[in-house]
Parts: sequence; structure tokens; C-alpha cells
Amino acid sequence: MTWRLPSGPSPAVRSGVGSLEELGEAAGDLGLRRVLVTSDPGIVAAGIAGQALESLRDAGIVAEPFSDFGENPTESDAARAADAARSMDADALAGVGGGSSLDVAKGGAFLLAGGGRMEDYRGYGKCPHPLPPLIGVPTTAGTGSEAQSYALISRDGDHQKLACGAPTAMFRAVILDPALLPSAPRKVIAATGFDAVAHAVETAVTSDRTDESLVLSHRAFAFLSRAFPRVVTGDADPATWEEMQLGAFLAGAAIERSMLGAAHACANPLTRRFDVAHGRALAITLPRVVRWNAPSAEDAYRDLLQAAGMSSGADPAETLASLLESWVTRAGLPPDLGAASVYVDDLPSLAEEAAREWTGRFNPRVFDAGGALAVYRSSIA
Repeated sequence: MTWRLPSGPSPAVRSGVGSLEELGEAAGDLGLRRVLVTSDPGIVAAGIAGQALESLRDAGIVAEPFSDFGENPTESDAARAADAARSMDADALAGVGGGSSLDVAKGGAFLLAGGGRMEDYRGYGKCPHPLPPLIGVPTTAGTGSEAQSYALISRDGDHQKLACGAPTAMFRAVILDPALLPSAPRKVIAATGFDAVAHAVETAVTSDRTDESLVLSHRAFAFLSRAFPRVVTGDADPATWEEMQLGAFLAGAAIERSMLGAAHACANPLTRRFDVAHGRALAITLPRVVRWNAPSAEDAYRDLLQAAGMSSGADPAETLASLLESWVTRAGLPPDLGAASVYVDDLPSLAEEAAREWTGRFNPRVFDAGGALAVYRSSIA
């Protein structure tokens, strides 16, 4: 089945069990002839990258793999992807894997189009030329990169995340095959899945939200609230995996039309300084930020819960925060900073870093270093 979101920017989506087999057809429909496939080493080892390459080659398309990058791709990773694409004279890139695989494809495409370094494209619309066509095949339900026109690449040296956007950084085609999701390790499913939950929650209250983004946030949270508690415990049937994948896609599309907030601003320094995986960092920060945001977002949290068919109670922020904490426990994610080996003496410098994160500017409650410090202090066991 092929579809698009009814309004706003959207790739052409092919969805359903076994849709990975349609990758070659999707590339052919775009007129592609030579494609670099970016897949992290785990996706290569699982055989999924091989399936993607086979589908492309069966369609008469020259396809070559690239997997020389890590979990948090850097400027150097993107540069190597661009070099690999140039060496095979690629006319397109396909990201097959988790968020890192998708972002490396986008990063390589930026450098193919405009040269230079990824830092040159920080922000939106900095690339002077259209990017080559991109195809996305997510194998995790989390980052939402498949629905966005941004690449997230870490700067060499200090690992500051660079958000680099352009209209043509939106994937032209996306394959949503829920059969690919259960192959991920359980801890990856938990961390990436909570990332998707955080996207739905934060986009629903951000100061940049719109009527269109709210529809996507609410639908995403409804799907994820049913699916996430089941996929993290192995109690998921194919329909549940499909809901998980669709929820992650819709939450990513909501980011494209809205923005994130203080939970991501507080999570990013934990990843950068303490190597806490992004979704695991959000498991610590999101429930606390929901409580901290209560004075400015009570009604928005009530609407989010009601959209998922849940009672908000007398205190919607507390109801939501407690629900999120129950999912953190069920998923085996870290419940506090102590579990991530972060201690009180680390908090002031972390708060200063969090206050400089750009997503914090869109938080419904005005967010600064003092607010970040309050969130971090509430996260100490």
C-alpha cells in the first residue's frame, strides 16, 4: 500500500509486512540507477541490508553498501558516506536501519550537493543545491527521521548535535515494513520506542505547535500508548508492531510541523557527556519535564491523554508523568540519573549545556539554566 500524509511535506510511503521487497520498485519509480545504501553494522549482520541491496539489484539498479559509521554519526561519518557515493557515481542514497543509518544517508547527500562540512548546513535551507533523491527504510520505531527534512549529525570534537535541514532532505520514498522491527535487540527497542513517545509528548505542547501538528501528535500518542508497553515486554503481535511503527512516523511528522522541548534539551548533554543513549536519557528527563511544565501545559497534557482514550484526572501533568514512569519501569530503562552514573556535582555544568540546546527555546514554560537544574535535581534518586 502506498500513501502520503494528506497535508504538508511527506514522502511517498509504502507500508505493510514484506514491503522491504518493494524497495527496488520504489527506486525505479523515482528513475534511480545507482544507489548507495547506508546501514549500520548491526543491520548488515542481521541480513536486512543484504535484502535491501538484493531488491535494488533485482530491479536493475546498481547498489553498493556503506556501513563505516557508529551509533551517533559524526561529520566525518557523513563525509565518508559522501566519498563512497562519489566513488560509485551514485545518483541517490538509501538509508536502511535505525536513525543513524537514515541520518548518514541525509548527511552524505548534503555534502554531495554542496560540499564543505556538515556544520556549514546547520539550520535550515543552507545548502545551495537540491540534495540527490533519498529513500528511507527505518528498522526501528523511534527517531522519526523518515518523516523529517533534517539530518542530525554530531560535530567532530565536542559531539554537539547539528540539525541540518533542507526541503530536499525529506525522503522521497519511505518503506515502513513492521516485520523489520522485532529483529532489534530488546534494549534498542525500548530506547528508540521511548524516543518516539517523547516526540509525541513534546510536540503536543511545544510553543510552535499548530492545529496540523497537534492532530499528528495526538494520533501518534494514541498508537504508541497501546503499542509501546507491549513491544518492550515481547507481548506484541504484527498489528502492534505496525502501530508502533506508524506512531513513530506520525510523531516524526509532528516534529517537522512543530518542534521539541526541554526534555530533549536536557537529554542531549547526557548523551554527549556521559554516553547515555538518547532514548535512555529521555526516559530520565521526560517525566520530570512534564511535571515541571505543569503550570504552562496542563490543558495540553489533558488533551493528549484524552486523545488516547485515557482519563487525565485532576492533575493531567502528574497523570501523564506517572504513566511515563510506569513505561520506563516496564521497559527496563534508567529511572533516574543515578542509574546513569550522573551525580549532584555534575548538574550545574549539565544545566548550562541544556540551556544552550535549541529545542529548549520552544518549551511551553520558559526554559533556562535554572529550569534545567530543577529538572536534573528532580532526577537524582
